[in-house]
Amino acid sequence: MKSTLPASFYQRAATELGPVLLNKLLVASDGRTGRIVEVEAYTGSDDPASHSHRGKTQRNATMFGPPGLLYVYLSYGIHWCANVVCGSDGEGTAVLIRALEPVAGLQRMREARSKARRDLDLCRGPARLAQALGITGDDDGTDLVDGPFRLVDDGVPPPPDPVVTTRIGISRATDLPWRWYVPDNPHVSRL
Repeated sequence: MKSTLPASFYQRAATELGPVLLNKLLVASDGRTGRIVEVEAYTGSDDPASHSHRGKTQRNATMFGPPGLLYVYLSYGIHWCANVVCGSDGEGTAVLIRALEPVAGLQRMREARSKARRDLDLCRGPARLAQALGITGDDDGTDLVDGPFRLVDDGVPPPPDPVVTTRIGISRATDLPWRWYVPDNPHVSRL
């Protein structure tokens, strides 16, 4: 049975939320759906790689809560990336969704990502998954409980032993083991 995750689910530290998001579903209102197979945690003011490290700005305001919102930002001025806001209201923490395994709405994903040569590449990476699901800056601040994008539990538990590595694609705090992914899943962005 599928159920939308309640707001209380997100009221925990990013490093605790990250691994339990694995195998949850990210569902768009038009039915496009992907299973979360890779995530990274960003812990706020104590994390130099986090957008909220230096405090609240217009760009990162959504990160400061309340938990259960979708924080969407533009990377390198061209790619949208989606994060799950968590922790306490005002804390500035989030978990980046790095990769999805497509589950439903693949034809719409293919249309949105017409340059993808294989279905394996539709949602393999944070920018690709945002494009495949139609996530843009207009979705920043979306409520994941009752908005157009929802996180859903369909009964598939997180892996008991997810792969744990350092985060990728950053230049600061590169030694922190705050990236998790589903073992042996071919949809992970980078092994």
